[in-house]
Amino acid sequence: MIDEKDLAILKELENDASRSTKAIAKALNMPRATVHERVRKMREKGVIRGFTVIPDYSKLGEPISAFVLVSFLPNSTISQRELARKISDLEGVREVHLISGEYDILLKVRAKSMEDIGSLVIDRLRKIEGVGRTITCASFATVKDEL
Repeated sequence: MIDEKDLAILKELENDASRSTKAIAKALNMPRATVHERVRKMREKGVIRGFTVIPDYSKLGEPISAFVLVSFLPNSTISQRELARKISDLEGVREVHLISGEYDILLKVRAKSMEDIGSLVIDRLRKIEGVGRTITCASFATVKDEL
């Protein structure tokens, strides 16, 4: 579906998606038109789903991140997918993953303090129908964070 040139372009975009086609072409020693056309085709095929910004959350007042494991109560009136969608609407929830294992849903959450993470889990998350047990794991530091 994609070749080495496409992979090289993707790597450049992953490093900095705001770079111009001209700058990527120069870095890869390819014609600008070739890079432009390959990016267009990868977007068309869905290989590139979009371009994004990676904020520095500590500068936005949300320096604390944590991961929350959630068990789904199967006797609920909503499905596990519906529960995940409801959870994704909570302020501070940055990622929601349906997972296998002892727990059913994995969340990545961000806030200004551990107290706010606790409030998110205790006062909002645990009140949603279908949420069973939760385990919250605070992140001390992020060593690698890729999209």
